[in-house]
Amino acid sequence: MSPELEALARRAELAGLNAASAPREAQVEGWLLRLSPGKAKRSRCVNPLAGGSLPLEELLRRCRVSFEQAGLPLILRLTPFSQPDDLDDRLAAMHWHRFDPADVMVLPSLDGFGEPGSSERLTPLSAADYAALIGALRRSSVEEITGHARRLEEASVRHQAFKLERDGVLLACGQVAIDPGPAGTSVGGMAGLFDIFTPEDQRGRGHGHRLCAALLAQARLQGATTAYLQVGAENDAAQRLYARLGFLQAYRYHYRSDDPRAWA
Repeated sequence: MSPELEALARRAELAGLNAASAPREAQVEGWLLRLSPGKAKRSRCVNPLAGGSLPLEELLRRCRVSFEQAGLPLILRLTPFSQPDDLDDRLAAMHWHRFDPADVMVLPSLDGFGEPGSSERLTPLSAADYAALIGALRRSSVEEITGHARRLEEASVRHQAFKLERDGVLLACGQVAIDPGPAGTSVGGMAGLFDIFTPEDQRGRGHGHRLCAALLAQARLQGATTAYLQVGAENDAAQRLYARLGFLQAYRYHYRSDDPRAWA
């Protein structure tokens, strides 16, 4: 990985953590605990950001207590930046199950993105309306939809949700969240794409590509200069779509747990 790509990858990881901030959070040494129930694992997992001074067994014990109090299975999210460096290997040796790998992709420049075509309409949605729309498309429960709306409303980075329509027909929908550049620098913001979804009967027609291009154009107008997203490692169609937009593979992460409820 080039130094430039590694720098973008590290920034994408921090931007993703900011965008996915949960209503319920805690800290154990240098580990960030997110304790909000719902479908998104990033809102109900441990992010091991720093090694700390406690033995691993004690760190896990303290995390488990917090997750049990929240009624959640203990899940750790492992990235190339997780600490301590050998954490993934140690969890594997303890027979913690590995599941749901995903790739983080980055876009080094937002130059060249334009508005959607005149026959298509990009309509903004409130957090509650978007959670209801994407929840219905994914057949989420009422509790999951309510939790999603709450996370969006309380996130430290504002999510802007849109649907792409033509003649009143939904073509695709998604969100963009812009993480500002470091204070006191000329570095532009970094846009994250989230919850990109195309209804099944509209797939294969380029609507997802046009939606993402429109979201990136919106982000560029608001000062973003780079972008990132997270996509399932086995979602080949989405990976190809994002590659056509110019996104590059940055790194892969996955989850581990010793509780079967976590991957059921």
